[in-house]
Amino acid sequence: MLLNKFSAKLSRRTLLAAGTGAIATGLSTNLLIPNQAVAATPTLEAATISAKQGLQLLMEGNRRYVFLHLNHPHQGKSRLLEIAKAQHPFAIILSCADSRVPPELVFDQGIGDLFVVRVAGNIIDDAVLGSIEYAAEHLNVPLVMVLGHERCGAVAAAVAGGKVGAHVSTLVKAIQPAVESVRDKSGDLLDNAVRANIQMVVKQIKISEPLADLVKSKKLQIVGGRYDLDNGMVEVIAGQVS
Repeated sequence: MLLNKFSAKLSRRTLLAAGTGAIATGLSTNLLIPNQAVAATPTLEAATISAKQGLQLLMEGNRRYVFLHLNHPHQGKSRLLEIAKAQHPFAIILSCADSRVPPELVFDQGIGDLFVVRVAGNIIDDAVLGSIEYAAEHLNVPLVMVLGHERCGAVAAAVAGGKVGAHVSTLVKAIQPAVESVRDKSGDLLDNAVRANIQMVVKQIKISEPLADLVKSKKLQIVGGRYDLDNGMVEVIAGQVS
């Protein structure tokens, strides 16, 4: 299953040391097998792929990133000339602007593979929605991933409350409903809020017109992912693809 959740929190060093042996110690997920056959990143001619295939490419690329088996696809001169004619990204990534979470690196993808929108706290506003709509409607991208991350500073500001900078307050206001939804939940409040914020944004995109029509017609599918700063893994925590 692509939507497996990692039950153990491992450091990147632990994963690299364990290698394939990690499977034998309880990590029974094909996303962690470094020498498993990996699907090729789509070329411009083969860019019309499904949301399911797109998610598979993302997760396989993340597995390569975690184990330092990087392909660095689509980064040469020929690719640069190819995409100068037109772009055909296979996934839209709404990511936090945090410098530690660069989507092309985290998913081991190249130029023209991902349509990336970045904003602190991976929130949505009219500009963000407009960007997603453009990619979904005009570029026919079938998949959106809302990518939040562990220990997000914008979410932490919303959790802490109090006075923040004039424009930072816009971020906090957008994230606050997610924080309040888990305020009384057991466990780590910040991580619960990070997850709730990702899930909330996934829902917001799904019901926003005209994206909602694309979702209903199965032309667009939306998932949420949480990036672990300590080990580099992306865990899918919201939505599913078919």
